[in-house]
Amino acid sequence: MSNDHDTVLAAADALIAAFAEGRTDDYFDAFAADATFVFHTADRRLDSTQEYRALWQKWSEEDAFRVLSCDSNDRRLQLLGDTAVFTHSVTTRISTTAGEEVLHERETIVFHRVAGEDWRAVHEHLSTDPSTAAAPA
Repeated sequence: MSNDHDTVLAAADALIAAFAEGRTDDYFDAFAADATFVFHTADRRLDSTQEYRALWQKWSEEDAFRVLSCDSNDRRLQLLGDTAVFTHSVTTRISTTAGEEVLHERETIVFHRVAGEDWRAVHEHLSTDPSTAAAPA
């Protein structure tokens, strides 16, 4: 399909917008039920969207976690048949009981085509962005 590139980017943009706007139902609905998640802030791989959603709920209840904004840049999309790999750099502003914080991270989201044309996220990997780390003294 010739418009796969645009369709996957639209799926990625919808996922990012839902995250940035705090629309958690829409955000989690962008992922397949059996999606996996690897985050530098988690002590283990999360093996389902439900597991990630439960962790998010815990962050919200225990630390008043909220996403205030998220900007995506340095984007790249690789199409591999019914699979697509989307990578980008993200700057996310969050709020917790400790106050506001700006996070600089790199992210990979793997999408897979389902039901002929819809693209669902099946894996997310988030790491710190070393280019924004402070230089050693």
